Amino acid sequence: MHSTDLPPADYHQLLHYDAPADLLAGRVILVTGAAQGIGRAVALRYARHGAKLVLLDWDRAGLDSLSDEIVAQGSLEPLLCPADLSGITISGLREIADHIAKRLGRLDGLLNNAAWIGALTPFEHYPPASWTKVMNINLAAPFFLTQWCMPLLHKGSDPVVGFSLQAASRAYWGGFAMAKAAQEALIGVLADEYHGQSAHPVRIFGIDTGAVMTPGRRLHYPGEASEAHPLPEQVTGPYLYAMGPEARGTSPLVLRAGAG
Repeated sequence: MHSTDLPPADYHQLLHYDAPADLLAGRVILVTGAAQGIGRAVALRYARHGAKLVLLDWDRAGLDSLSDEIVAQGSLEPLLCPADLSGITISGLREIADHIAKRLGRLDGLLNNAAWIGALTPFEHYPPASWTKVMNINLAAPFFLTQWCMPLLHKGSDPVVGFSLQAASRAYWGGFAMAKAAQEALIGVLADEYHGQSAHPVRIFGIDTGAVMTPGRRLHYPGEASEAHPLPEQVTGPYLYAMGPEARGTSPLVLRAGAG
């Protein structure tokens, strides 16, 4: 399916998004949580469409493997940023932005995809240590990384900030449910502040893929059949559309698969 055939903001149609090979050519895009799952699949798709990537994850071996795969497919070699968001400080996030500024000079896109759920736990037994780690990775890090990257994004002609969302407000999901709800609030805040600015408009999007057979999904639902849900590479179309120029004019753009 070609992009001209697509109705706007239709998640399921966008799963089959057929974009030009040069859709993201000339764009510098930072993807967090890039070493596995949806982040890895989206990074590979962005690279195939011409983007220069900055890849952030705690898993250095996973980043190296992804970088090799990106280069092997003929795409631009990415810049790697190994970082553990569970314990990173505000100044540490600023150092990441400074490193990107020194190496590449700007950002055109930021995908806040890194996530950590922890063990599904009854409310009365939820450990404070899990709360701290969940909030650091899923809320504090994307909030302040986005803040520090804004000056770099303002240097782009069509800057975009995206979030991987997840509807998790249900039993046993504890702090992760709270953090994901807060990410949706942050999308509203950013869209209100930046979309209407004539000097520095920034597009904001959020995507909830529903259940996907990621390593995290297999960990929390080990009894599911491997074919029960789509694989990460099957849900990259909405991410490509939202990051690309054909999504201009809509902010916030929120795409949802439905319950998962």
